[in-house]
Amino acid sequence: MIQQQTILKVSDNSGAKTVKCIKVLGGFKKRYAKLGETIIVSVQELRNKSKITSKIQKKEIYKALIIQTKKKFKKKDGLTIFIDNKNNNSVVLMNKKGSPIATRILAPIPVNLKKKKLSKFLSISTGLI
Repeated sequence: MIQQQTILKVSDNSGAKTVKCIKVLGGFKKRYAKLGETIIVSVQELRNKSKITSKIQKKEIYKALIIQTKKKFKKKDGLTIFIDNKNNNSVVLMNKKGSPIATRILAPIPVNLKKKKLSKFLSISTGLI
């Protein structure tokens, strides 16, 4: 569950390292965002190698898709999924049109995003959970 002021890690090769959640999209007084929802983020830190040649600048605002959270995700068939690694809360940056900025996603993506018509993200990801 992601809320405002949460620091998130970026799991793609766009050039950003960490971002901060500014707003949770999807309602007037919505407080929390779950897996597969979009949020508005501000770039806090860039990766060292891409500071000069990056498309992304620090303190810019982008939309992001949540692909991993610390909270366990329960499927309808009873399976519970949780990711046990350092990139617990992670996102993928996207442009205003809704397509990904990056060319590769470095973390596996949950299968439930297939139903939400996010096939562009599934095609460039490393795998599915």
